[in-house]
Amino acid sequence: MPQLLTRLYLAALCCLPLLALAAGPDCKRSYTLALHEHGLLYNAGTRSGIDKDVADELIRRSGCKVEVSLLPRSRIWKLLEVGSLDFSLSGITNEQRERYAAFAWYFADKYSLIVRKDSGVQTLADFTTRNDVKLGGILSFRYSNTINQLVDKLDQQGRLIGSYDYETLYQNLRQDRTQAIIIEPFDYSDLEKYQVAKLVRMVETNDQPTPHGLIMSKKTISPEQQERWRDLINDMRRDGTLLKIFSKYFNREEAQQMTSF
Repeated sequence: MPQLLTRLYLAALCCLPLLALAAGPDCKRSYTLALHEHGLLYNAGTRSGIDKDVADELIRRSGCKVEVSLLPRSRIWKLLEVGSLDFSLSGITNEQRERYAAFAWYFADKYSLIVRKDSGVQTLADFTTRNDVKLGGILSFRYSNTINQLVDKLDQQGRLIGSYDYETLYQNLRQDRTQAIIIEPFDYSDLEKYQVAKLVRMVETNDQPTPHGLIMSKKTISPEQQERWRDLINDMRRDGTLLKIFSKYFNREEAQQMTSF
C-alpha cells in the first residue's frame, strides 16, 4: 500500500505541468491586439503607456503569440464586432458592446467634464440653457452614465463635435470651436501639452468610477477561452502587478484607487 501511494503521488506530480498548461489560454494560433493612443494609456511617440505594459505582461503570462498594432478607437470597436480583431484594452461596456465583446476588468476611474472658463458653463444644467455651447469628443468613445446622457443629448442637437485624435480634440477646444471636452486621469498632463490648462476648469458630474478592461471579441474568443484570459488579468490584480504598473504613472494612492475597485 505505501508503494502504491508513492506511485500515485509521483504520477500526480508529473501531471501538474500539464494541468497548469491546460489552465492557460489556447496558444495553438496567434492573436491580434490593438492599442489606441490615449494619454498615459499609450503614447505612440514613446511607444509606452499603461496599456502597453498590461499587454506585454498579458502576452508574457499567456505564452501566446500576439501581434500588437495601433488603431483609432472607432476602428477597433468595428473590427472586434466583425471578428477581425481579437483583443484591445481599457474598454468600457454598454448594452450594444455586450452583444459582441466580453471584458476582463483591471481598473476603474472617473471621467471629468472640462469646460472653457469663458464659456459661462457652471453646471451640467447650463448645457440645456446654453444652445451655443458645443462638446468635443473622440469618435466612438463612451463614458459614465451622466456624461453619456449629456453626450447623446448634444449629439441629437448637432452640438457634439467628434474627432479621430486628441490633437484635433484639443485644437478645437483651444480655438473655441468647442467649449467643453471629456477626459480621464490619463489625460490630465495633456492639458498642459496642448496649451489649454489655463483656459479650462472642471465641472462636477457626481458619477461613480467606471470599470475598464481587456476587450475580447466574442466572434473569435470562446466563452471558455474568455475565462482563461480573464484569469490572467485577475492574477495580475491579485499579485500586485497591475498596481505596480499603474504606480509607474500615478502616485501610489491614485494607483490603488484605480486598481482596487
